[in-house]
Amino acid sequence: MMGVMSTGRVEVSRREAEVLAALGERLSNAEIAAKLYISVRTVETHVSSLLRKFGVTDRWALADQAAAVDGFESVGAVGLPAVWTSFVGRTCERRDVATALSGSRLVTLLGPGGVGKTRLAGVAAEETAGAYPGGVTFVDLVPVRDGFVAQAVAAVLGVVEGPQQPLESAIAERLGQRRSLLVLDNCEHMIGSVALFVDSLLAGQPRVRVLTTSRERLGLGGERVVRIAPLPTDDAVTLFMDRANDGDAGFSGDPAALAALCAQLDGLPLAVELAAARGAALGLDGLLAGAQDQLRLLSGGRGRNERHRSLRSMLAWSYDLLDEPAQTLFRRLAVFVGGFGLAAAAAVSGRGLPETADVLGRLVDQSLLVHDQSRWRMLATVRAYAMRLAADAPAEAATARERHLVWATEAAQRLEDEPDADFDAAAADLRAAAGYRPTSYLLVRSLGRLTFRRRFLQEAAEHFRTAATLAPSPALAVADLISAADCVFVSTASGPEAYRLLLAAADRAVGTPARVSALCRVIQSAGRHQVVRNSDTVGDDVLRMYEEAKAGADHDDPVEAATVAVAGGWFSAGDPIEHAERSLELARISGDPVLISSAVDAVGYQLHRAGRIAEAIRVNRERATLLDRLDATQPRDAAEIGDIYLSACVDAMFTGDLRAALAAARRLPPGGLYGTDSYVATGMEIAPLVLTGDLDGALSRATRLIETWERAGRTPSGLLPAVFSMASLASRLRGDRPGAAR
Repeated sequence: MMGVMSTGRVEVSRREAEVLAALGERLSNAEIAAKLYISVRTVETHVSSLLRKFGVTDRWALADQAAAVDGFESVGAVGLPAVWTSFVGRTCERRDVATALSGSRLVTLLGPGGVGKTRLAGVAAEETAGAYPGGVTFVDLVPVRDGFVAQAVAAVLGVVEGPQQPLESAIAERLGQRRSLLVLDNCEHMIGSVALFVDSLLAGQPRVRVLTTSRERLGLGGERVVRIAPLPTDDAVTLFMDRANDGDAGFSGDPAALAALCAQLDGLPLAVELAAARGAALGLDGLLAGAQDQLRLLSGGRGRNERHRSLRSMLAWSYDLLDEPAQTLFRRLAVFVGGFGLAAAAAVSGRGLPETADVLGRLVDQSLLVHDQSRWRMLATVRAYAMRLAADAPAEAATARERHLVWATEAAQRLEDEPDADFDAAAADLRAAAGYRPTSYLLVRSLGRLTFRRRFLQEAAEHFRTAATLAPSPALAVADLISAADCVFVSTASGPEAYRLLLAAADRAVGTPARVSALCRVIQSAGRHQVVRNSDTVGDDVLRMYEEAKAGADHDDPVEAATVAVAGGWFSAGDPIEHAERSLELARISGDPVLISSAVDAVGYQLHRAGRIAEAIRVNRERATLLDRLDATQPRDAAEIGDIYLSACVDAMFTGDLRAALAAARRLPPGGLYGTDSYVATGMEIAPLVLTGDLDGALSRATRLIETWERAGRTPSGLLPAVFSMASLASRLRGDRPGAAR
């Protein structure tokens, strides 16, 4: 239903608000039409209506009104860290952040560890959320490994990758729909990767703004830096008293002594909170004495690193006051890069659940851990200190890593068995554990399956490739390479790359029972992917592989007999239609829905070659009946599902049923298989739209595709010639020669 909003005395519809926002970006009517998937005439109608409603005479005056309505129906904030304590001070900084965001598309909160950048960023994001109708997205990068920035953002947004749509493009599409803010917290440990991600995002999406927190700037053009200093003494005292009273409602102290303590701690919020956690046990005099002793131990003077020294002193003091079991668990918990549950902590500690729970509670009381519902985590600065302690005990650290790997492997296998489990919550630690040592084969293979199910398709392919190098047997390596090939095909629709991986699988299977099925997958790939099939070098090789597979197969095994027959349905000598139909009979006997679908495809292909188009299309309809038997979370099945939907669209085009072709494209595909906004589906809509006369609709989709691919620096294979030849035709029909040339 079309929403209506009020701005002053003016009411505008949702669509008018979108047009007005686009005018604020100084877009032309044609550019607005392409962005919103509407015709230029419709844009002109909305502009005329807006001119009348606002009582202005030109579009540039309208553009000035855009900011007034840009907050229409904000989707709110996601990913903000849960907070259980009050926020103290920072009035000037909050104002500075809001001002910086209003004037710059990239703002970095710069300051040392423990100064409160994360908390300030969260508050600033909440306070400015109304200015972002596309919402505020907060992403904590502490547990994220270098190279996984996009996955971390996608996990918070709920975005998935699709064929010919890399994850970065899917994220950009989601964030760029309306004015939005992305907050990236704790960027310093992978500043280069973050800079590349942000640079690409901002270059392609003018509606997006980014707020980062870091100990160093990103170094990008247009970056606005807001430096975050420690708290002034008055605010530091207020913070101390607030946190101390959380532990002891009756805590009090001499104001001058409190000010002296906070001055010794350099006003760093984290150091103040660590000290306040000891207030009930030591009293103010004990805190002052202890703080002075720690400062003297850690440094003989107050140089340029004094703030870091004061924080380190509080961490060291908090650690020294722990008993031995708590100290040991604190060191061992440094192995977790993200949040963890009680069972995970117990697994790494080597102690039982009750004892572990008791120690976790004491660590929370001392502000060395943060507890959020049923999970715990370390702040980045605290974890860095724990890691230094762990490095001083290498044997214990090695044991902790071994236990972490065991826990991660078991956790990954449990996640595989639970389709609705939250992979994102454990993903950072699973990825970290997978890098420990070569014996992590089971974990790496599980990561391939889990990331594919999560639709991190390119990552999944890489995990399966890695698993193949770690596999303890040739049969497992072959299976992993075949899974990698399926991931590649679903991710990029690249037949040649998938074909090369299948060839590698067949080579690895030499001398093993897996050789026959691996060869058959190579043959099917060659037959089903036109780019591969038309290669000059494929024909003779495929025939040799087929003869070898046929000779080595166990024809008494229904599945293996069907597998060989289906492969032969694409290339065998003799009557190709008869052979393909025989392969379909065997496939039905095997009961394997993927084999049946592939056999139907082979029959349809041979009928097409014989010019029996209508019969081929009729036969192909059987493939749609198999969809309920296919599992989109499995790479082999997912590749088949996509091909079934694409074939339905192409077949409808062959018969001239344009309405059915358009409907098939819009059904493509179910369950997010191709991502939240499929480029494949969008591309398949273009031809039927042109041929039904909806030139504006076709051109808006073509414009979106080409602009996105240009921003990504790549062009997809397969659909490109047909899609853009039809878009070029639409441009020529409208008399737009430059558009046709493009």
